[in-house]
Amino acid sequence: MAQSLMVHAPIGGSVVPLSDVPDPVFASQMVGSGAAVEPPAGVAFDVVSPVAGKVVKLLPHAFVVVESSGRGVLTHVGIDTVKLKGEGFKLLVAQGDTVAAGEPVMHVDPTAALAAGYSMVSPVVVLDTKPDAATLLAAGAVATGALLFSLG
Repeated sequence: MAQSLMVHAPIGGSVVPLSDVPDPVFASQMVGSGAAVEPPAGVAFDVVSPVAGKVVKLLPHAFVVVESSGRGVLTHVGIDTVKLKGEGFKLLVAQGDTVAAGEPVMHVDPTAALAAGYSMVSPVVVLDTKPDAATLLAAGAVATGALLFSLG
């Protein structure tokens, strides 16, 4: 049996259960189990890797890090932010890089996203896991890099 995976908050803010994320794909946990974090409104922030591993997918608004046991952890910054085509997002690593948990992956200025009316609620999910497989370890406010949930 795989050892439990500890997933850290990629951003600081308010912990949001996936069921409350304003996107049906994440809310129904179709992509995997996890949690979401809503950063403080209107403030620029860094997004850090929630686990140590290799960056296998890197988009302006989202990234996947595969950790040592082979599980992929998706961090998706905001809802519908793909429509911004990178505006307000600055990548700090490259696809294929190995990152430590807590290492900055991107810098985000949410001005454009908020002006467009997008939510900055940011889901963090372990891909291809059963719904409700994650155990929340944080409630209310969480600091960047603090434990967010465990799996397994």
